[in-house]
Amino acid sequence: MIMRYLCLLLAGIGVLLGISCSTQPQVQETPLPINKPLATEAPARLPDRGIGDDIRSLTEEGIPSSLLRALDLIRTRDLGDNEFGRIMTAVILNLLHKFYPYPPLPAQVPVLPQSQTHIYSRILRNGETGVYTAPRQNTQDYLELVLPFLTFSSHFAAYQPERLLDALPDLRRAEALNPRSVLAPYFIGLIYEHTNRPNRAIQAYTRAYGLSAECYPAALGQARILEATGQRQEAILLLEKLLIQSPDNMTVKHQLARTYYAGQDWPRAESAIAEILQQDSQNPEFILMYAHALVEQGQFFKALVPLDRYSNKNQRLYLFLRAKVQAEGYLNRGAALNYLRAILKASPTDEQVAVYTAALLLQSPRWEEQNEGRELLQSLLQAEQPSLEVIDLVFKDAVQREDWEEASRYVDKLLGEHRYQYLLSASRVEQGLGNTGKAFAYAQEFHEQNPADEAGAMVYAAALINTGRQREAKTLIESRLKLTEKGTERAEYYYLHSRIGVTEEEVVQDLRSSLFEDPRNLHSLIAMVELYHRRKDQRRVIYYLKQALSFAPEHARLHVYEQEYLR
Repeated sequence: MIMRYLCLLLAGIGVLLGISCSTQPQVQETPLPINKPLATEAPARLPDRGIGDDIRSLTEEGIPSSLLRALDLIRTRDLGDNEFGRIMTAVILNLLHKFYPYPPLPAQVPVLPQSQTHIYSRILRNGETGVYTAPRQNTQDYLELVLPFLTFSSHFAAYQPERLLDALPDLRRAEALNPRSVLAPYFIGLIYEHTNRPNRAIQAYTRAYGLSAECYPAALGQARILEATGQRQEAILLLEKLLIQSPDNMTVKHQLARTYYAGQDWPRAESAIAEILQQDSQNPEFILMYAHALVEQGQFFKALVPLDRYSNKNQRLYLFLRAKVQAEGYLNRGAALNYLRAILKASPTDEQVAVYTAALLLQSPRWEEQNEGRELLQSLLQAEQPSLEVIDLVFKDAVQREDWEEASRYVDKLLGEHRYQYLLSASRVEQGLGNTGKAFAYAQEFHEQNPADEAGAMVYAAALINTGRQREAKTLIESRLKLTEKGTERAEYYYLHSRIGVTEEEVVQDLRSSLFEDPRNLHSLIAMVELYHRRKDQRRVIYYLKQALSFAPEHARLHVYEQEYLR
């Protein structure tokens, strides 16, 4: 009798401790979306209803502090050898590793072997491979509804939006079961974000973050949506607020650095990335971003250090940055073109690289390279809608060559996009076409908006001369000569002054002064060629003509004299 009582007692304890030798039924595993429910399988039995409920409740809450408290309960109650304790430990560790990489887990947290047949194990395992494990139709298990999204969310990009949206009812059921948990609203926000529904996404993220400020992934989701919808400054303010609350959170630091970088706020990006590299010096993404931020700020030699550390020497941005360092830092056009051609060989349609390559080729003193640059630009112009960068470069090249007819085809579009930026060039084009009135109007508009701008003052002075306002032009030019000390600017003002000279000797003196300040001033060189051509001084014509051709071999006005004197 006593033995029978003891056996019954031990059996009862075994039930309470969840000890069972029975094999659990198979769970139906399906890709997303499948509406068939999982085969019925009861969750692991609790060692003690009160403790088990506490552990499950803390886990479902889904914030770092509650998850760590649940782990502590499992440890202090010696539940690590129990199936319930092992599977809940696995769930909690997955949440902490994947959902909250910061703060790092305490070193003493054990990694326990878990049941390979338990429903949670299979949900997590399937999610890692991109398979969505559908919950049972009438399940009341919150974790069964949300856990599929923990690991599966990294595979969202492989699914069509409508298939992701088919999974929303499972998360809605979870949210109704436990409205205090941050997990369901966060995953709802993630689905809406991946299916390009920003308004709904930010509402869900806001719900999750409103439940607990510890749910910083929801705040990061809000920031991503703000940035994607053109509210980058609001995203930065949110991320900076998060960083004040958690100064060591590397996840927040990473996203803030990426936001600075995407917004081309190079000084702040440099500082933020440098701080990250102090903690993670081998991170290839941030090494390259750091080099990019330095190059964009003209710190070419400093950028060589991260570029040398970067491992993927065939990466497109790496090669492009190397090209910019050579072209703008070392003024080595040939080396830069080698890097750029390597990119274009692999990606012939890379417009950014093609435009930069064309610009370098057009700056070359060799007419063969200039022609190569123009051919490259013409191929870019064949696109259905050429970019503004392409049109801008074609326009500038035409202005440089004084091909006013070609340049005039792009004036209206460029003025419509960035009027102030192109007013001066538009003035030069109209003047070249003989439309002195329009040329003066553009130059005057620019000068009135920014009277301190030297380039604007020069074009305005030329417009004054062209419209017969020599006295006003003389006053403007002489006042500017007294203020500026830059040789190239003084050279241009002396050239303009030569245009209002009364005698030929005054003109020659002004042109010589211009070339003394800047021997490469093309306007003065051409003026000298024309002056000595009128004087029939062949030796001096050839002297100035050769200099001018070395700077502008394709210049239309110079071709006439080249044919007469050099061929």
